[in-house]
Parts: sequence; structure tokens; C-alpha cells
Amino acid sequence: MEFRKALLRWYGKNARALPWRTETSVYRTVVSEFMLQQTQVKTVLPYFDRWMSRFPDFESLAAADVELAVKAWEGLGYYSRARNLHRLAVEVVKLPEPPRTPGQWRELPGIGPYTAAAICSIAFGVPEACVDGNVVRILARLTADGTEFRDSASAAKAFTPLAVELIGGGESPGDYNQAMMELGATLCTKAKPQCRLCPVREFCAGAASGAAEAFPRLKTKAITAVDVVRVWCVRRDSLLLHRNHDRAARLAGLHELPTAEQAGMTDEAARGGRLLATKRRAITRFQITEFIHEPIAPSGDGEGLEWVPLAKIGQCALSGPHRRWVEELLASGSGGSPLHPTA
Repeated sequence: MEFRKALLRWYGKNARALPWRTETSVYRTVVSEFMLQQTQVKTVLPYFDRWMSRFPDFESLAAADVELAVKAWEGLGYYSRARNLHRLAVEVVKLPEPPRTPGQWRELPGIGPYTAAAICSIAFGVPEACVDGNVVRILARLTADGTEFRDSASAAKAFTPLAVELIGGGESPGDYNQAMMELGATLCTKAKPQCRLCPVREFCAGAASGAAEAFPRLKTKAITAVDVVRVWCVRRDSLLLHRNHDRAARLAGLHELPTAEQAGMTDEAARGGRLLATKRRAITRFQITEFIHEPIAPSGDGEGLEWVPLAKIGQCALSGPHRRWVEELLASGSGGSPLHPTA
């Protein structure tokens, strides 16, 4: 198929020299795919190198305490990936060899259809199509499909038959899947696609229409504004943190600055203390504004609350934003720091 040939020729000349491509193994492929879920390559690169230095294979990861894995993941977000990757390593080392089929991989923790297809095509040459946001965008533009999809999952389902048709039973399915990912990440981007440089432009109805950026069409989700009041309490050179339950749906086992409610007070009571910082961030459809106040310190004996010595904050696994906020506040000397502890 001419589309495949053109895409693979381009990939052979333009593929980025990423560490999981320049040195390949099943394990490195698995780790990279877990890290790349909902995370950009530029963010993943330093984490991947540090992870491989600490956990170079399935055996070393399986033998490590899961909290060490979570700590090494700190800052990448979506921490269930780290726990699932650790659980997967434990299961893989029990086997005589790693699985070789998508069905076998999907039986392991944290492995869905996309990840199974990526691992099997890249590591074992199985002609299994990967369909993620990048691939959906390319296929929607190739066909100029104007369907408005409810969400990315429904769009992926709709384009899977075409993805399967295009990968066919040809050679180098791993390179083909990676070429599609590369094209979506570098040229066929969500905004301002570089159609003039695209190696498959001649096959693209979207580019021919002059409106490639209009595809795919996904239903716009309403943005919800959320305010969160958090407290900053330092007592006897220890900072009050809240540790999420190990079975929490999000951020399991990670520490964060406690909300007013977690600290046993109302938002109004917490707001009575000095405002140290206002932080804004977006998570999916939520626009979150977080207010960090320094109220009169609570008892600190509520469920999940821990007084963590300031000298040991670096050893504590915090979510990425909270790590930055804590370091900023300590460095500024605000609200009780190693230089200005409160009573």
C-alpha cells in the first residue's frame, strides 16, 4: 500500500532518536508505553532515564517496594500507572518468558488494547494496530470524517477498522505504529498541522480541503470551575500532610497538603488564616483554583494526617504540583519554614 510506503520512508529518515528506540527490549518498550500514556515525550525523557537506571529490568522492579516505584514516578502524574507497572513486573517474572500476544498482555495490570498492541507490534512484530489520539487525528483527517464524536474513546472505536486495514499484514508493524505516533506528535498536530511537510499529504482529504485542523470533531465538554482550600501548618519543624489511602482511585499512597476538611476545619475557618499562595491548574474538564492558607494549626490527628519532618520531605512521595508548592513555600520562608518554624 502506497500510504504505508510513504509513511515508513518518512519515518526511516525523520524518527526521533528516543531512548526506547535506540536501545530496545520488551521491558523498555513496556516502561515507555506506560509513561507515554497521557504524557508528552519531552516530559517522559528524564523520567525514563532515571527509571531505567534504578529499575533496569522486570526483575529489579518486581523486587523493589512499590512505594519506591511510586516515588521514582513522582511528578509524572496518573500514579496508578506506577503501581500497575510494578504489579505487572511481579506477574511477568513469574512467567517463563514475557507474553507475546495482545490477549495475553491484556490480562496483566494496566494493559489496555492500545498498550497491548504497541508492545506486541514493537517488541514482537505482531501486526496489531494502535489507535490513540494521535492516530484518530490522522485517520479523521485522511478521510475528512465530519462526524461529531461524543469523546475520544468513541472516536477511537469508530476508526479502529480503518486502522486495522491500513496496518494490514505488512512488514515492520512496530515501525508503522511508531510512524503513525510520530506523525501525529510532530506534523499532524492538534493545532496548526504542518500539511506542507506531511509525507502522506497526497492521501489526505482533510489537507485537500484546506481545513485539516477541523478534524476530528469531538463534542466540547463544559469547563467546571472548582475552588479548593488547603492548609499550611508547620509545627516543631514538621509539616502537616495528608496521605491518600492506598486504595484511593487517584493519587493512592501519595502525600498532599491537606484540604481544610481533611484538617478538621471549615473552609471559612481556614480562610481566616494568612493566604500564602493561590495556585491554578486544569485537570480534564475541571479548572481548579487552590488557596493555601496558614490557619491556627489543627491537632493533626485526623485520618490520613501526618506530621512529616521538614528534613524528610524529600523522601516523601508527593504529587507533582504539591511537591512544587511545598518547595516554593519553604524556599520563600512563608508560613513557617526551616528558618521560621511556627510554635
